[in-house]
Amino acid sequence: MSWGRRLVRVASPLAALGVWQLLTSLDVNLWLRFEQFPTVVEVASALADRIGTEAYWQDLGHSLRRIALGFLLAAVLGVAAGTAVARSRWAADVLGPLVEVVRPVPAIALVPVAILLLPTNEQGIVFITCAAAFFPVLVSTRHAVRALDPVWEEAVLTMGGGRVRVLFSVVLPGALPGIFGGLSVGIGVAWICVISAEMISGEYGVGYRTWQDYTVVDYPGVFVGMATIGVLGRLTSTAVEGLGRRVTAWLPSAAEGGAAGGAAGPVRSAGSAPAPAHRTDTADPASPEGPTGPAPGAPADSAIARASVALPVPDKEPVT
Repeated sequence: MSWGRRLVRVASPLAALGVWQLLTSLDVNLWLRFEQFPTVVEVASALADRIGTEAYWQDLGHSLRRIALGFLLAAVLGVAAGTAVARSRWAADVLGPLVEVVRPVPAIALVPVAILLLPTNEQGIVFITCAAAFFPVLVSTRHAVRALDPVWEEAVLTMGGGRVRVLFSVVLPGALPGIFGGLSVGIGVAWICVISAEMISGEYGVGYRTWQDYTVVDYPGVFVGMATIGVLGRLTSTAVEGLGRRVTAWLPSAAEGGAAGGAAGPVRSAGSAPAPAHRTDTADPASPEGPTGPAPGAPADSAIARASVALPVPDKEPVT
């Protein structure tokens, strides 16, 4: 990233804080009533006071624990359910209608269900957090798995691999970019719902404390809670995206993909697996497939024909 872009990214929030301070200190009232807003200085002072208290860090710990439990459950269940729906007609027929009926329901609307179903408020908040993140992960996983090129699965089956080998060697690695896209969306939605659930039925947590500050008309405290939520959301989202980049480091970068696409053809979509290197020294130039793949119009109606193009050719002489 260039220094110019770094400067813009730093200057943008500073400029927003400057405008906020100016409008609130001058008590501007042009339809929007800024005279009731606390100034940036008041919020910063309240934040400095809160950071030195044990209650602030206790609330932070409760919210982070709820997010961690709910999001991890949603990640595991969402990836498993999304893969099952995409790969199995039986799972699609059984789970698909249920998912499409429940998915439009806001997770925060499940608070009465959580109160009636689960014995403690803590478990209810984790349940709501999990429900919020579950559907983005499931939908992204389902689309990513369905978008995979079937030639890779057929190649593994041709070489004697079973369904488990196909799942862990082709399906899940190929769908990782789409899965992490869903996880990135899910962590943001999870924060929205965990804060709302803490406001409604929590006893501790950042959301609970923010609502308590509002009820006692402590507006600087309300903005301290909002700032804390924003920072926590940014940190967790950055962590998920960083993990995704590390796990999918084997994928070609945008610059490499652009260079390769300009030289050899179009760039594949992010959900498809990278093509293995082709061996051309053992291919028969006189064959219909040519040295690098099937010629235009050549038949390829079997998995063996397609796999022979996608997979490297062994060094030994072919059996005649």
